Amino acid sequence: MKEKIVQTAGRNALGEFAPEFAHFNDDVLFGENWNNGDIDLKTRCLITVVALMAQGVADGSLKYHIENAKAHGVTRSEMAAAITHTAFYAGWPKAWAVFGQAKEVYNEAVPEPTEKDRYQNTIFFPVGEENPYGEYFVGKSYLAPLSTKQAPIFNVTFEPGCRNNWHVHHAESGGGQTLICVGGHGYYQEWGKDPVEMTPGTVVNIPANVKHWHGAAPDSWFSHLALEIPGEDTSTEWCEPVSNGDCNRTE
Repeated sequence: MKEKIVQTAGRNALGEFAPEFAHFNDDVLFGENWNNGDIDLKTRCLITVVALMAQGVADGSLKYHIENAKAHGVTRSEMAAAITHTAFYAGWPKAWAVFGQAKEVYNEAVPEPTEKDRYQNTIFFPVGEENPYGEYFVGKSYLAPLSTKQAPIFNVTFEPGCRNNWHVHHAESGGGQTLICVGGHGYYQEWGKDPVEMTPGTVVNIPANVKHWHGAAPDSWFSHLALEIPGEDTSTEWCEPVSNGDCNRTE
């Protein structure tokens, strides 16, 4: 459920003096307009900061909305870029005034983004946390559960060159797995067959009881959705690591 914006500033400050204005402020502007789902809150916060800057507003209300933007995911670099862009249309002095407020709000050490962070920004699904099945992988991988009901779905992400061991999804009937590439560049290979290249949009259907492996290209991150197909007496058998010879066939 999305966050609901609740505002009481109007009634707190003007409830007795101007109750109608307080109502419009708390119930209409923030109660209805800010909770309209056609624009996400992050975008709405940034639009508000830009609108106030364009009017030359640089008081406490601007600082409040910059803080609100930060709380709803607007990063320091995004805020700086928005102010810089607006300066060309609204005026340079206004940008200087807004930057003064923004520097106070974002006065914190910002760690350099990792390679994982940069890759995360290129795909829709979360990369997730370090894969608990890492013992069956060569290299580092990550796992993000997307759904654990009906047909379980996981996003599996491989760092460059990472691959899982040969393995088999056993089943008496049904079973198997479907892979859908959602980012980067990787490969899938069945035992005794040539590797299949995987790029965003590639779909691989893996029958039950077929030995196979999948993983990232040497120079690319790689993510795929793994859909577990329901079946009877299902289990996964992990086998030997993929040989360099098999990996070299993907290059």
